[in-house]
Amino acid sequence: MTLRAIKTTNAPGAVASYSQAIDTGQFVFLAGQIGLDPATQQVVDGFEAQVERTLRNLMAVLDAAGLSMADVVKTTCFLADIRDFAAFNAVYARFVGDPPPARSTFAVAGLPRGALIEIEAIAARPGS
Repeated sequence: MTLRAIKTTNAPGAVASYSQAIDTGQFVFLAGQIGLDPATQQVVDGFEAQVERTLRNLMAVLDAAGLSMADVVKTTCFLADIRDFAAFNAVYARFVGDPPPARSTFAVAGLPRGALIEIEAIAARPGS
């Protein structure tokens, strides 16, 4: 199997030894994104704004891979506070199609840079 790293400046770059995404030809595995503005490298203010920025970052990586949110088959979502679940769902629903991808959502003790949300995704290439 050939692995190809996906990289774009339209989403925050990797800050450690990982790729923004890895393309296997059939699937693209996207690293977790947080609500970091790629232009300022700062986490945006407010929970809903962080969810939206996180999803836009994922969309930018998907675009670099030649894919879109419609190709996402699974997301894993990490919340700093499970009480934000309803607000998360409201924003998330605006970005996913029908049928929505399979999803797991967890509350975690902490996220990088003090973020309130992190999302990773798996997308499938059409026809694969």
